[in-house]
Amino acid sequence: MVIQNIIFFILAAIVVAGALGVVGSKNIVHAALHLVAVLAGVAGLFLLIAAEFLAWVQVLIYIGAVTVLLLFGIMLTKAPMGKSKDLDNDSKIPAYAVSAGMFALLIALIVDAFDSSKKIAIGGAEASKTLANGQMSILGNSVLYEYVLAFEIAGVLLLAALIGAVVMARKD
Repeated sequence: MVIQNIIFFILAAIVVAGALGVVGSKNIVHAALHLVAVLAGVAGLFLLIAAEFLAWVQVLIYIGAVTVLLLFGIMLTKAPMGKSKDLDNDSKIPAYAVSAGMFALLIALIVDAFDSSKKIAIGGAEASKTLANGQMSILGNSVLYEYVLAFEIAGVLLLAALIGAVVMARKD
């Protein structure tokens, strides 16, 4: 139990440091690489709570596909590097206020979720294992049969966005 707590705090520190790197980075490519650290830390947290499926989805979809697509878009559209005049405006103070409010709300929700006076009755270990296996098969069947058209459309849209980035970056 102690080793799990140590691993949790290490992964949480990686996620927080990466998130601060994303927000504080002046270079957009460095921000994308900090995002990879955040997503990898979240995948590690999923592994820590024995949610292997979610961890692999995190790695394959977010780190493997979305981040690579983001980096391709950055590199192909020649995004401005460094400080931009458009970012220096009067909306920083409201943005900080909204961020502080969202942070306070998140902390309140976390404290409420981990309140020790609330007890949630869960069947036994065997019942929860059966439920998890049943949910995964339902999820797999819905992705392959019911929502396959939506996933195909999303794939085509992502491909069109990548092709559009290449066309826009191309020199005539």
